[in-house]
Order: sequence, then structure tokens, then C-alpha cells
Amino acid sequence: MSGTGAPGASSQVTRVVIVDDQAMVRAGFAALLAAQSDIDVVGEAADGLRGVETCRNTRPDVVLMDVRMPEMNGLEAAQQLLEPPPGVLHRPKVLMLTTFDVDDYVYEALRVGASGFLLKDAPPADLIAAVRVVAAGEALLAPSVTRRLIAEFAKQQRPHGRKSRSSAPSSRLKGLTDRETEVLGLVARGLSNSEIAESLFLAEQTVKTHVSRIFTKLDLRDRAQAVIFAYESGLIAPGDQ
Repeated sequence: MSGTGAPGASSQVTRVVIVDDQAMVRAGFAALLAAQSDIDVVGEAADGLRGVETCRNTRPDVVLMDVRMPEMNGLEAAQQLLEPPPGVLHRPKVLMLTTFDVDDYVYEALRVGASGFLLKDAPPADLIAAVRVVAAGEALLAPSVTRRLIAEFAKQQRPHGRKSRSSAPSSRLKGLTDRETEVLGLVARGLSNSEIAESLFLAEQTVKTHVSRIFTKLDLRDRAQAVIFAYESGLIAPGDQ
């Protein structure tokens, strides 16, 4: 591990903390990421409690957070980092690490503001790309599992009969323009900005502007929360393609 990047280059270097109870996983991820010129591993921790403390001290841009850990699980740790107490201004991006492609904890992690999830057995190139994607403010919701993940989440929530939770998002949709609603629907289907631009025959920068306005109007942190909002509001239904 090293400190901050070279003078003048700090804004281009992504600071990462790895939180996982398996030492071999931490060591492997750290070695892989530290070898990248634009990524700086500034801390490691073996459980959620120490992970939160490490992040408070090192102020990383991205946290790789295991889901199941002793002392404090990844969900609780992510929530503490993403909803910090008064006086704590730093809020990193959190990327959940999981052994399963659909994990109950992942649903809740996305709800509290995690930027997505990554399978632990993903190829090394995917890990590196994931850190860069999340650092850039995008959500990491792999197209191959996005629809299944969120659709399953929606089906699990529906039996509880919490209509008040879905009616509020539904009313908030009225604040969007027709185009913004259309863009939100495509985001919920797992399309990237470039794919949305191609689909709607728009410039990619225009799509980015629409997405930014959607986040502001709906008070959403990122793309992951936008996907869940689209399902909870009824804009997208499980099984929609």
C-alpha cells in the first residue's frame, strides 16, 4: 500500500479500502489493485467494525466491502459509511463483494446506497474495471444479473403489502419530464449511458444530463438506487425487458 498519489495527480488516483475477513482475498485484491497506476490501496480491514474505522481515518474514494463478516457485517458497515453521523462529511462509494450472484444482503445494500456488487470469483480485469466504474460515479449492476436481481427484489417486497412505500415513489415520478421518465426506464433495464444514447438517438452527454437531473429530482444517490426506485414506483415491473 502507498499513500496518496504523486503531487498534481491525486485527483486522478482512486483511493481504495478493502474490507474482507479472508486474509487471502484481501491480499490478492490489494496486490492486483496496487499494481494499477491509477489506483491506490490505502487500507485493509478484517471486519465491518474495523472497516468503518479504517475508512474514517483514510477517507477512500471506493470501499470493497464483503457481505458476511464477524463483528459487523458488510451491510451494517456500508450503512454507517453511506449514512454517516452528523459532523462526518466523508461518504465513499461502496462496492459489495459477494460469493453469490443474488444475495439477500445485496438488496438492502443497494437500498442504503451501495454502488453495486461484484462476485468474488470475477476475473481480475473485472475487479479493476469495477473500481474505476464506481469511482466515476456509475453503478456496477452487471447486465447479466441486473434484471434478475432487481426483479427478485421487487417480488420479495410485494407480499409485505407496504403500499405506502410504493405510492410515495409513484407520486415522485410526476416530477420528471417524459424524456426523463423514458431514460429512467432504460437505466432500470441495465443500459449504460452510451446504450441509452444509441437507443434514443441522443448524444451521450445529453443522456448524462438527463440522468443527473433524475438523481436530483428524485433525491437519489446513484444509478443503483435509480434502478430500485424504478421498480418500487411501478415504472418497471418484474419480467419487463
